[in-house]
Amino acid sequence: MNLRELLLGGVAAWSALGLLGVTASLLRRERAKALRGLAWIAGIDGLYLVVLLGVSMAQPQQVVAMGQEQCFSQMCFTVTRVEEIPGFLIRDGSRLLRISVRVRNSAHDAARSDRLIRAYLIDAQGRRWEQSPALSGVRLTTRVAAAEAVISEPVFKVASDATGLELVFTRGPLQPGALVIGDSDSWLHRRAVVRLGR
Repeated sequence: MNLRELLLGGVAAWSALGLLGVTASLLRRERAKALRGLAWIAGIDGLYLVVLLGVSMAQPQQVVAMGQEQCFSQMCFTVTRVEEIPGFLIRDGSRLLRISVRVRNSAHDAARSDRLIRAYLIDAQGRRWEQSPALSGVRLTTRVAAAEAVISEPVFKVASDATGLELVFTRGPLQPGALVIGDSDSWLHRRAVVRLGR
């Protein structure tokens, strides 16, 4: 757990304690004290959200090179290779890309997986393509033994004219990282991308 995650935990714990105090004040019929408590909670939480959104909008997008590791807690992901699947019969002129991703568990104590992780492709025009699960083998969410790694090969169907392809790893908007200041998954933050050179 890093300092930014500790800050979120501290604000959340302070807010929870504040709400308990407000509830106690309401039970004792101390309405003015309860309102002051609510104002403090709203003020601190509002300030945190302003800082979160300000940092998200100010930070430049992180560009990750192929072969460079990206970690989400103790699970790390490295794009090692991109290949077009030749000879696959697709009638609409689309292309199939297979992306090799090394999934490593950096923990030394137990097998782990990141059930929330997913990946998608975007191109220079801003179009987005999700993984084709029926064509993929080992999933990005697979359980990996402590200090071990596996290779996942997600497959994506993209338009024939797609260029400037970039891969994005994300846990999605409904997870604690969305509220961590400076996290690539935080609200309004530009997602970190892996440039695939295609």
